[in-house]
Amino acid sequence: MQGKVCVITGATSGIGLIAAERLAAEGARVVLVGRDKARGEAALARIGARVPGARLAIHYADLSLLAEMERAAAAIAAAEPRVDVLINNAGAMFTRRGVTADGLERTFALNHMAYFVLSNRLRERLSAAAPARIVSVASEAHRGNTLDFADLQSERNYRGFTVYGRSKLANILFTRELARRLAGTGVTANCLHPGFVATRFGDNNGGLVRLGIGIAKNFFAIAPEKGAETIVYLARSPEVAGSTGGYFAKSRPATPSMAAQDDAAAKRLWEESAKLAKLMV
Repeated sequence: MQGKVCVITGATSGIGLIAAERLAAEGARVVLVGRDKARGEAALARIGARVPGARLAIHYADLSLLAEMERAAAAIAAAEPRVDVLINNAGAMFTRRGVTADGLERTFALNHMAYFVLSNRLRERLSAAAPARIVSVASEAHRGNTLDFADLQSERNYRGFTVYGRSKLANILFTRELARRLAGTGVTANCLHPGFVATRFGDNNGGLVRLGIGIAKNFFAIAPEKGAETIVYLARSPEVAGSTGGYFAKSRPATPSMAAQDDAAAKRLWEESAKLAKLMV
């Protein structure tokens, strides 16, 4: 990774922070994207202390907002002539439905649209660094879900875990279509399940949901250091240099659900997402 530039969203805590630290330790210039300035400063200080001489930069953005996605991508593109690895990691689960200023359901906006916009807006910088890689964090939570294209914003029968699962399905479908569109460019796209990790996931919710997730983390979750392994593997391993459009778990190829292998759905999701993204053009 010496001399390579890695952009990581959701990089100020959890598996994103661990991945940033590990890639910095291998010589990469790491560009963090976070929302909270206090956590961002803490992340920079932590990596700097653990990796003396680390080459770091940070951009702050609320990646649930289209304008902020666009602004962050433009700022990164202006600062970095090339991007060797883009890691789409920022995401959350919300037990109560919320709508962003763009009229998008916030899970869909943050967990899917941010991946879509940043990957497309940084495509030129990735192509300039080819061979380059796009790595997106999905989840086994996608299983059992399908996308309802008549209700992508989950206006009907909102359930937090279900909507989260759909957003993770969207990550896999997006990766498949992205890989198809990037064929021949030298830029690969893969996604992954990091495992059930003891991070800040779910802490933004209150009541029994936060309590339940907290208890589950204590008994069943793996450490962030373990959860970041597949991210780092896909970002750097020569074993996957030619792999694209895949879904990985425990640093090995995995088979997603049948719904996640639906290329027609992947194409339609891309088209619907492009319509939304063009609102900012």
